[in-house]
Amino acid sequence: MTTVVEKPVAQSPDISGESEPERPDSVHVRVEELRRLRAEVHAGPGVRATQAQHDRGKLTARERIELLLDEGSFTELEPLRRHRATGFGLEKRRPHTDGVITGWGTVEGRQVFVYAHDFRIFGGALGESHAAKIHKLMDLAEASGAPLVSLCDGAGARIQEGVTALAGYGGIFSRNALSSGVIPQISVILGPCAGGAAYSPALTDFTFMVRGVAQMFITGPDVVQAVTGERVSMDELGGADVHASVSGVSAFAYDDEVSCLEDVRYLLSFLPSNNRQAPPAVATDDPPDRRTDALADLVPADPARGYDVKAVIEEIVDDGEYFEIQPDWANNVVCALTRIDGHVVGVVANQPMSSAGVLDIKASEKAARFVSLCDAFNIPLVTMLDVPGFLPGVDQEHNGIIRHGAKLLYAYCNATVPRIQLILRKAYGGAYIVMDSRSVGADLSFAWPTNEVAVMGAEGAANVIFRRQIAAADDPAAMREQMVKEYKAELMHPYYAAERGLVDDVIEPGETRAVLATSLAMLRTKHRALPQRKHGITPL
Repeated sequence: MTTVVEKPVAQSPDISGESEPERPDSVHVRVEELRRLRAEVHAGPGVRATQAQHDRGKLTARERIELLLDEGSFTELEPLRRHRATGFGLEKRRPHTDGVITGWGTVEGRQVFVYAHDFRIFGGALGESHAAKIHKLMDLAEASGAPLVSLCDGAGARIQEGVTALAGYGGIFSRNALSSGVIPQISVILGPCAGGAAYSPALTDFTFMVRGVAQMFITGPDVVQAVTGERVSMDELGGADVHASVSGVSAFAYDDEVSCLEDVRYLLSFLPSNNRQAPPAVATDDPPDRRTDALADLVPADPARGYDVKAVIEEIVDDGEYFEIQPDWANNVVCALTRIDGHVVGVVANQPMSSAGVLDIKASEKAARFVSLCDAFNIPLVTMLDVPGFLPGVDQEHNGIIRHGAKLLYAYCNATVPRIQLILRKAYGGAYIVMDSRSVGADLSFAWPTNEVAVMGAEGAANVIFRRQIAAADDPAAMREQMVKEYKAELMHPYYAAERGLVDDVIEPGETRAVLATSLAMLRTKHRALPQRKHGITPL
């Protein structure tokens, strides 16, 4: 029996110009639906909410991300996420993103992860889904070995979600701690950051704040007044200037978001993507062997005369450019990221223009944190000394200058990056040792011919050593002057430390840049292993 198979009849092409209507379940319809949904998500909660954000003097989360990242580089993560909480009307309000925008992009072509609270949705408050998005992003940043930037503008934990929201903060804090020293973490405060939320920025490497819109505090003004009776505004309690100049919580304060985010980009240019990489080097037209003869006039020989050490830094580094960290706090020490011969270095310098450059509690903490950060991210250290000692006083002693000074000493002793000490003028007492002397592990130490390295200043030393001769003299003042001269001639001449190998060389001020550039190049392949241990015990 023969089976006959009918051939399908060929269909005539449609020449009417009308296409066949799309079926409801076709791919094209679904794609259009997805595009509309994405557009809605991108637009956010509406024009009125956006206008309200602008009326507060603040940009929206997406506007901030656009300023931070290279144009067109942002890839959003979980834009369609919605919370699943119920009660208190939450089940009727389930906006996409759940109040936080997460993703990654590039800054000057280098990958960066970012999350930004969207204040227009639940006031940027953190709930379970909101936190889960941040957790996922932080895990990706750590796994990928790329910096994490948080743009903070949130009202704290979402009260309607109770302890679930609080647990979300715990997940953020633990990830901050685990990523510390592994990837750079930068917090940018662009709105309220209160209660437990403030501890995440405190755990990160750098905190930026914008005046007038940013506040950070553990307990707000109402609670402070109820408990202590003190009346204080939000800005007076935790504004940008308070944290930049009084508490030291914030490294930087700015007048507007645009300049703030520009400097976040600038800071990233000095940092490696992670602790396994070297900081990015750049080409420079500034010759490494350029003479720095102006330094001889910038630093007076008289140890009692002040000068601005920032001018010294400008003269030495590439094109006079540097980025100072915490410029408004603990001004008696300057900490800055800069470049010499195109390579990133961290500079720690005493500032004679502020309290004669003395080390105190705040200066010790500031420098210790900076040294630790540079060591974590493979940034060589250049320490410039002109220090009369530690600040004396009952207040300093009772508030723990011994413990706080030990933080700086511990940071230097623990640092394995290339370390160079440069003695500009005087270096007295324990402060000389703490400021990265050869005895605590500096690789190289150089001094200018004006240096004075001693236990203390000549006047104080003479009063101690020769007190009996001075007291017994017919003219005590003349005897004291004679003893001071003898002490200086015997123990404080510029070559005393060099003769004993505590200074590698005494150099001309004009040779400083060339000597540092050559020394840093030699040390670039330095490797030093610390003893095997879980971790040291920092003198907190």
